[in-house]
Amino acid sequence: MLGLFYPYGIFLQALAILHFMRRRPDTYWLWIILMGGGLGALVYMVVEVLPDARLLGGAYQVFPRRRRIKQLEGLILDNPSVGNFEELGDLYLDDKKYAKARACFDKVIGRTDELDPMYHRALSEIGLDDFASAAKDLEQVIARDPKYAYQRAAGLYAHALGRLGQKEQADAMFKSVLETSTLTETEYNYASFLASTGRPQEARAMAEKILRKKATMPDYIRRRERPWFWKATALKKRV
Repeated sequence: MLGLFYPYGIFLQALAILHFMRRRPDTYWLWIILMGGGLGALVYMVVEVLPDARLLGGAYQVFPRRRRIKQLEGLILDNPSVGNFEELGDLYLDDKKYAKARACFDKVIGRTDELDPMYHRALSEIGLDDFASAAKDLEQVIARDPKYAYQRAAGLYAHALGRLGQKEQADAMFKSVLETSTLTETEYNYASFLASTGRPQEARAMAEKILRKKATMPDYIRRRERPWFWKATALKKRV
């Protein structure tokens, strides 16, 4: 069995292990990959990798995205329109080029009443650890639409306040948002906030709440939320 598909089985095992290290599914899959050889790796890829492909569509678009970035970088020299800067900013944000993304959104804000550019600039600022600027932008977003982005904007505003040391305001905002929001990101950020403010029991309880969600989630949502489950598990061990 270990020699099945040799030498291609070794390549399949390498790909499967790489995916396992990046996505961290249940630990028993590692033993299946290692002990099952090419067949074990193939089973893993059918069960775990193929469903993940739907969630990683953006990763497969990296080259078309960067080609479009190059096109827009040239286009805005002749046509510095709001639409071109906003699209370029979104592409930079997807590429985690946060400083360039913020610069693009700076060109848009003030020329449109839409909330998207301000919200996306806040995401860029969080990526740059500029929580003061992010809090200002997010405050304006939720003042106009408290439930913007399924309350993610409000949750990130609470997170920014916490990172700025505004403990009472952050705590109140987190509690308000979590009365109606079930976003795992917000729950994890609140758990981290609780841990950082000397409330380990509450932090652990919130981490456990996140991990309990796994049992009732559809597979595709559980895959999407997997990074937050890793973080919640690590936080639970730490506090």
